[in-house]
Amino acid sequence: MRSSEGRQMSGIPPSEHDLEVMGAALLEAEAAANEGEIPVGALILGPDGNVIATGRNSRVLEKDPTAHAEVNVIREAARVLGDRVLDGCTLVVTLEPCVMCAGVILAARVPRVVFGAWDDKAGAVGSVYDLLRDGRLPHAVPEVVGGVRADECAALLERFFRARR
Repeated sequence: MRSSEGRQMSGIPPSEHDLEVMGAALLEAEAAANEGEIPVGALILGPDGNVIATGRNSRVLEKDPTAHAEVNVIREAARVLGDRVLDGCTLVVTLEPCVMCAGVILAARVPRVVFGAWDDKAGAVGSVYDLLRDGRLPHAVPEVVGGVRADECAALLERFFRARR
């Protein structure tokens, strides 16, 4: 999860606020681990920078292959805002989004994505693919800030999978 090979870096450094809110996403990820889920946590920040929705993986609990943290938090934010478009919002997630989640991010028109650990097996925001910044797609290109507190996010995942082996 830590290799930088093949990644499309944005060059945008994380803000102090990004570092702080990643801590809250890590708490969601820990809660997922405590429920037997892969520890991925996410938040949606409103235009004012305050948290409007939280989410975590719940695929096992819900018996739903689409219940990734990003999908869950985007659904909740859309419900809270009463709109399918998340203008002015920021998604903060502890693991680089996969292809499915990148599609949902684009569909919701999330203009800013902050993520923690890189996913060199299934990442779709710079590791394996870079769907969010693919100019061939008919969506606005969101700002992406990757690798925020990456070591902490990766360590949580590594501990989880080590304990399961």
